Amino acid sequence: MTITPDVREHLYGIQAGSYDGNDNWRPAQLVAFRIIKKTPRRIYYDANTGTERSPRIRYVSREAIESDGEVTRRNGQWWEPDVELYAKPPQTWPPQPDLDLAGLKAEMAAAHPDRGGSAAAFVAARAAYEKARENRR
Repeated sequence: MTITPDVREHLYGIQAGSYDGNDNWRPAQLVAFRIIKKTPRRIYYDANTGTERSPRIRYVSREAIESDGEVTRRNGQWWEPDVELYAKPPQTWPPQPDLDLAGLKAEMAAAHPDRGGSAAAFVAARAAYEKARENRR
């Protein structure tokens, strides 16, 4: 007799960071939602994050999440962790801190050859600054 493991599929969402009752910051966290059923048009999942006793069944378009890898629920609220769902955990998790453009600009200026830096260091600092500027847009 062969026993196969119970393979569970999940959709992934991000619970926004928030303050608790004691003014302590709880950072954003990744939440996995168990897929309950797949039909040709929809994927049903349990949106219960552990705060409710019974499951909270919701669904998303199967075509949208399988083609794009993510989907935004039309009737979702911004604070719900399943307002944006991902087929796989996001590649940029945990979220990267915003780069300080002023700091990168100062590093670029300090690496300039006219200020005692080298050409290679300046080119690298400028590339980092330009990449941060593009990512901010």
